[in-house]
Amino acid sequence: MRCLACLLVSSFAALTAPSAHAQETSIGIAAPLSGNFSILGHQLRDGARLAAEAGGATAIEADTRCTAEGGEAAARALIGQNVTIVVGFLCTDAIEAALPLFAEAGIPVVTPGVRTATLTDQRERTGWPVFRTAPRADAERDAVADILVPRWRENFFAIVDDGTIYGRELAENMRATAELQELNPVFIDTFRPQLDNQIGLAGRLRRAGATHVFVGGDRSDIAILARDARGMDYELTIAGGEALRAENSSVPLATGTLMVGLPHWADIVSDDVRQTLQDAGIVPDGYVIPGYAATELAIAAARQADAEAGSVFDALSSGTFGTALGSLSFDAKGDLNEQFYRLFRFEDQTFQEVE
Repeated sequence: MRCLACLLVSSFAALTAPSAHAQETSIGIAAPLSGNFSILGHQLRDGARLAAEAGGATAIEADTRCTAEGGEAAARALIGQNVTIVVGFLCTDAIEAALPLFAEAGIPVVTPGVRTATLTDQRERTGWPVFRTAPRADAERDAVADILVPRWRENFFAIVDDGTIYGRELAENMRATAELQELNPVFIDTFRPQLDNQIGLAGRLRRAGATHVFVGGDRSDIAILARDARGMDYELTIAGGEALRAENSSVPLATGTLMVGLPHWADIVSDDVRQTLQDAGIVPDGYVIPGYAATELAIAAARQADAEAGSVFDALSSGTFGTALGSLSFDAKGDLNEQFYRLFRFEDQTFQEVE
C-alpha cells in the first residue's frame, strides 16, 4: 500500500503533467440528480449541460445524491469515462468523498455549490485539485465588514446580534474590522430574538446615540426593530446580512433597510447567456447560472491547457476566464479572487443594488 505522502506526490505529478496531444474536451457534471436535493441538482445540471453544448464540449453526468457514497460512486463513474475536468457538487460529504479519487486520477474539480471554508483551506495538505466558484462560507462575514465599515466611519454606528453562531460571527467580525481602523461602535449588545417587539433594544440604541446599526439576526427581528424605532420617531438606518432574503415575516420589512448579500444571478448574467437560456426554455433559477458559468470556465481552462501543452490544473491556477458572470480567476487556495457580495437597499418590495 502506498503511503499518503507518495499518493499526494503522484497526484500532484498527474495534475501538472503536460498534455501529450489535443483531445476532445469532456466535462463531467456531478450533481445530486436524485434524493432531497434533486431540484437544485437539476438546476446545476441544466446550466452546465447547456454551457457544454454551447462550448462544443461533451457533457457526462453522474448523480452524487448529496451523500459520501454517492460522491464516491460519481467520481469512479466519471474517472471511468476519462473526463477532462469535473464541474459540480452541492454537498460537502459528496465532494470530500470524491476528491481523493479525482486527485489520484489527476482530474481537477470546479464547484459552484460547496461553500465549506475548509474545502480549500486544507488543499495544500490534502492535495485535492478543487477550485471554487461559489463564495466561501465566511465570505459574507468579511463582506459585511468590508462594505459597511468604510461607509459608516463618519456615523454613530452600533453592532448587535441575536446570540446565534451566524449572527455573532457577522457582528464580531464587523466589530474587529472597525477596531483595526480605530473606529469604536457607540453600542454593542446581544438581544433576545423572536420577540413580539424590540422596543427595549430600540430604546437602548437611541440612548447610545446610534444613527446606524448592523443587526446579526434574521429578517423578522430586523423588521420588528425598524417598526418599533419608527414608532418612537427614531430615525435609524438598519443593515443586515443575507438572512434578509428569507421569506416575508409577519411584520413587513421597512423601506430603506440595507442588506449585504449576493445578487440574484439572473440580474447580473450577460445578455447573450440570458438569451441562450431563454431560447432553451430554461428558467435561470438557483444553480442554473452558477453551473453555466463554472462550465464555461472549465472548458476554457481545458482548452488553454491543451493549446499550451500544459495541465488543466495549472491553467485554472494561473488563468483568468470570461464567463456569464464576468471574468473569474482563482487564488492560491482555489477560491475566487472576485467578490460577488454587494450592498442592497429595500425599495418597492424588493432589494435594489446601491451604486
